[in-house]
Amino acid sequence: MTRAKRNYHAGLAAEDCVLREYMNAGYQLLARRWRGQRGELDLVMSRDAEVVFIEVKKSRSFDAAAARIGSGQIERLFMTAAQYLGTCAQGQLTPSRFDVAVVDATGQVARLENALCA
Repeated sequence: MTRAKRNYHAGLAAEDCVLREYMNAGYQLLARRWRGQRGELDLVMSRDAEVVFIEVKKSRSFDAAAARIGSGQIERLFMTAAQYLGTCAQGQLTPSRFDVAVVDATGQVARLENALCA
């Protein structure tokens, strides 16, 4: 298996772990790997009329995973989320937040709610 393929499958597995965590906490899945013109949103979920955009990062440790989010990626996430909100009934007025979910080598998940504030 090539490195790219291995990384792709590891990313899917990490998203599955995060998805389970959020669903167990009462969130509903709206979209997975939603593609906009500027980028991709790993998970889009909702609870209590709030849309939650979740960026999933996997690495050996939580700190290493969190360190993999750069300013350019954050900008793309904001633009892509704005495009997604354009599809919602309330548009840009839809209550929303950005979470980062980090997954370590053992599959443990740490959720950082409202981690990316505009």
